[in-house]
Amino acid sequence: MAHSEQVTAAVQTVDTVLSRMRALDTMLPARDGVAVFNRVYLTVTETVDRHIDSGRFTDSRAAIALDVRFAERYLAAVDAPGDEHRPPACWRPLFQFRRHPGVRPLQFALAGINAHIGHDLALAVVDTCRTLGCEPVDLEDEFDWVGDLLVSLEERIRDELMPGPDLLRITDPLTHLLGSWSLERARDAAWATARALWALRRLPDVAGEFTERLDAAVGFSGRMLLTPLPD
Repeated sequence: MAHSEQVTAAVQTVDTVLSRMRALDTMLPARDGVAVFNRVYLTVTETVDRHIDSGRFTDSRAAIALDVRFAERYLAAVDAPGDEHRPPACWRPLFQFRRHPGVRPLQFALAGINAHIGHDLALAVVDTCRTLGCEPVDLEDEFDWVGDLLVSLEERIRDELMPGPDLLRITDPLTHLLGSWSLERARDAAWATARALWALRRLPDVAGEFTERLDAAVGFSGRMLLTPLPD
């Protein structure tokens, strides 16, 4: 596929990505852990799409390609069980605990964000560089803008999904879980990981092992975020 055709294909997929997320929002029970994350991610993707349409990005093609490649990683994980494949290790805790009554909605949201930022984002940057024939540095502005949007939404997500004011107590277990993870740190790590993977692209064995270990590590932190808590 020629470079221009690849870019056109990416542009044409934006509506498909949003349609898939909206369909999931309709199909899944509201309390389902995947549904909780999907609502959060749908809000983010719709916001990014509006800003693309309004010309907020200097390079809209790069922003679209990154947005789509990023979303495709999540949707592939959702499709994996139905296709008789195991999802990546980073997503497995969310699928395993999605109906657990002791896991709170905020935990589901953060576990999904952890998997998507901690693992998928770096791979999406590499995917986008291959699609557009560019270097990670060429996507830095788009990466930073999307990251800033996610960080700004994190506070709103926490406010909306917090079960009650009692969680402000320092002794509450959820307070400790929330303090153990930072979206901003995860975003910074994703950028460093993307650059490392791009540098390793001509060493596929090393890159593959690096990616596998990243996947496992992010899955471990996701499992911790989904620790069932007492009422």
